[in-house]
Amino acid sequence: MKDIETLDWQHVTENLHTKGYGLIEQVLSTAECDQLIASYNESAHYRKTIAMERYRFGLGEYKYFQYPLPDIIQHLRESFYPKLAPVANKWMQVLNINQHYPAAFQEFQTQCHEKQQTKPTVLILKYGEGGHNTLHQDLYGDLFFPIQLVIFLSEPGKDYEGGEFVLTQQTPRAQSKAIVLNPKKGDILLFTTNFKPVKGTKGYYRVNMKHGVSEVRSGSRYTLGIIFHDALS
Repeated sequence: MKDIETLDWQHVTENLHTKGYGLIEQVLSTAECDQLIASYNESAHYRKTIAMERYRFGLGEYKYFQYPLPDIIQHLRESFYPKLAPVANKWMQVLNINQHYPAAFQEFQTQCHEKQQTKPTVLILKYGEGGHNTLHQDLYGDLFFPIQLVIFLSEPGKDYEGGEFVLTQQTPRAQSKAIVLNPKKGDILLFTTNFKPVKGTKGYYRVNMKHGVSEVRSGSRYTLGIIFHDALS
């Protein structure tokens, strides 16, 4: 794994502010990705399994981890959060939202638990041929962190075809904009959970965003999502 401290955080922060997402290449090694995929069938890691078709979320399956999280996931959650908290606080400030995120992940998690949000939201997702994920937002309670990340564990063009990551941006009084990304194995994509601020002629306004996955044409696609807030259930 790359040293999180040495990443170009200025560039990542600029992309989050301007685009609502930022791509960091080759954070995890091939071996680390393969290890996470191999753990998919180890039931002791997980608290809940969701068949997406049952809930009309798409076609595929995902599993929520239970505490304690595997060391690599816990490290990523604790290391990325303090880099993202200043961005989140800037967004709250310019949009006049009365929410301040503490500098350390443990403090934010304490806030979640005080609101009875105690269940981990980190999840691993598996898609086969025809698999897809409908556009959505990952909100699990009143308290949420406005940025999350996804780790791409499979290699596009080799392990699967199709399955692009899709973001949609809904600007007020305008048509939606689609952003289609195809990160490689080991890449991490940071993106807004719910909305991002955009500066207009009369100040900042809120732009809502959703994310999903296009249809996998062949092969198997695995990703791991790290959401920083915990869930009610």
